[in-house]
Amino acid sequence: MSNNFRLTTLERAYELARSGECRTVGDIKARLQQEGHERVQDRLYGGSLTSALRKLCVAHYVAPEGEAGAPAPTDSGDGSEDEDGPGPA
Repeated sequence: MSNNFRLTTLERAYELARSGECRTVGDIKARLQQEGHERVQDRLYGGSLTSALRKLCVAHYVAPEGEAGAPAPTDSGDGSEDEDGPGPA
């Protein structure tokens, strides 16, 4: 028995956000298009949805081992940035 079931664009977007594979909502959209989902921009439109996906990406993103690129977004929302690493607690 073959499994021809495919998640909807929205379901797959949430799955990708939780998977730790996508750093940004843009990464999710690109991946969905690569997987053959149609009208990705239309289906993932709106501030609430984008915000929810962004929060999941930030919470779950795991950089590939040995990646020398930019670190995952760490915007805490309080405007503080520490370039020297963690400070005193």
